[in-house]
Amino acid sequence: MNRFAALLDRLGYEPRRNAKLRLLTDYFRHTSDPDRGYALAAMTGALMFKEAKPGLIRGLVEERTDPELFRMSYHYVGDLAETVALIWPAPGHESVAPASDIPAIGHNNPPPHVPTLTEVIETLATTSKSDLPARVAGWMDALDETGRWALIKLITRELRVGVSARLAKTAVAQLGQIEPDEVELVWHGLEAPYEDLFAWVEGRGPKPESGNPAPFRPSMLSHPLEDEDFAKLEASEFLAEWKWDGIRLQAASGHGSDGRPVRRIYSRTGEDVSRAFPDLVEALDFEGAIDGELLIVREGRVQTFNVLQQRLNRKAVTPKLIAEFPAHLRVYDILFEGEEDLRALPFAERRRRLEALVTRLDDPRIDLSPMVPFETWEDLAAARADPASVGAGPDADAIEGCMVKRANSPYLPGRPKGYWYKWKRDPYLVDAVMMYGQRGHGKRSSFYSDYTFGVWRDGPGGEELVPVGKAYHGFTDEELVKLDRFVRNHTVKRFGPVREVEYGKDKGLVLEVAFEGLQRSTRHKSGVAMRFPRINRIRWDKPAAEADRIETLEKILERGEQEVHPLKDQEA
Repeated sequence: MNRFAALLDRLGYEPRRNAKLRLLTDYFRHTSDPDRGYALAAMTGALMFKEAKPGLIRGLVEERTDPELFRMSYHYVGDLAETVALIWPAPGHESVAPASDIPAIGHNNPPPHVPTLTEVIETLATTSKSDLPARVAGWMDALDETGRWALIKLITRELRVGVSARLAKTAVAQLGQIEPDEVELVWHGLEAPYEDLFAWVEGRGPKPESGNPAPFRPSMLSHPLEDEDFAKLEASEFLAEWKWDGIRLQAASGHGSDGRPVRRIYSRTGEDVSRAFPDLVEALDFEGAIDGELLIVREGRVQTFNVLQQRLNRKAVTPKLIAEFPAHLRVYDILFEGEEDLRALPFAERRRRLEALVTRLDDPRIDLSPMVPFETWEDLAAARADPASVGAGPDADAIEGCMVKRANSPYLPGRPKGYWYKWKRDPYLVDAVMMYGQRGHGKRSSFYSDYTFGVWRDGPGGEELVPVGKAYHGFTDEELVKLDRFVRNHTVKRFGPVREVEYGKDKGLVLEVAFEGLQRSTRHKSGVAMRFPRINRIRWDKPAAEADRIETLEKILERGEQEVHPLKDQEA
């Protein structure tokens, strides 16, 4: 465990990607199985502990220390792992016995056993809820500050050391001079601690093979299309299709060893979600793998994302739910057809193969994502701004932009540069008034960096502000310093890490908030919830009385994706 803790500590302080890669590769090369495999699982988010939760850690530390001191420290530090690691008392410190009566470490009192990473992970996975607190407390006593910090990061599944799953897999690939894409291709058939994977990359064993007749293949992802990109890209080399406001899925189908069909639906990260969509699984009457978007379609019309959410994360999928929210797969790529791997083919050719497959399927639950005709980037910009004008029809409200794909692009895992781009429609903008500021986490723990904001509405006593969202990004470091100073200088009430600031018709700070959409919400006092809000501008110049009203948001809900305050029309 100490070696893993030291790795996390060094990764957290290392900003350079290549240096992180060297640290990871060195760790995997010099750490034995199964510890290194479990470390890889932690880095890639492949671990899940049913009973070990952050609440367990908070409960333990409040038993060992003054609860109020812990809460104050946590509010100030902003990171649970760092706070607990530092405040956790040394073994015996909480005892009422005098310090002289505490047995010293020696021959008859050996130091506590320091667990290995394997011991920690396997114990977390198998220990009952009632026995787990004592085990975790014992580990905390045995480890030093860095070890405790790493243990809590592991339990809470929040490593936050700047290592992506892709980077961790790249480090493994470097052990045997294998391309990272090769690791990606076998990854989803493996389980921790990945001993077969390490044996393969080190030349000690065969390449792992999955016995799954309908396996997940790593998804190809896109880059945002920025204004400066157009000068470097030739429109004639690209094809475009709509970007749907749904959920990315991959559908795979094959036959098991007994000859029976095996049909599965995966999320973009490879999670098997077939049980959630039995109505869609029925439609997978083919052999191969296709890539597309999960939507809800009623009477031939794509519904909004708000409607789709009613079908997500349900414990029970009832016939009534299926009837009210029928799942639909709008496909835009094909990876395999039968046993033939099509990923190396150009996108234009894969598209033709996909069109033929959908025609043969002839199932209303699966259709093609339409292509968007254009000759110049100006043509595509006009289509993106008004999808209905170029044939999107009633589905225009469910479109959030365009996907722009190089016609000769292969289907590659990860996010390769130069092939696929996403060009989202301009976000909505509203002017709202800051109401609360909250301390951030990690590097922002000493700043009030999370802001709750509201808009005006008519209340029982006249006009009042009602919260409509919370945002913690979109501003620069310099702007963060100014926002933090505003919160501190205009605080009227304190609630732990949260401060209420001055606001009213004649006082307050206006924030121009950009967001992707709205949905009805019974949990929010305003009745609406924003999707992906961010601070677009700080309106130091605008009086709070001129901020938007709740009716502005209600109109956005009513009009679907009709633009309000588009970015291109920003006020000077």
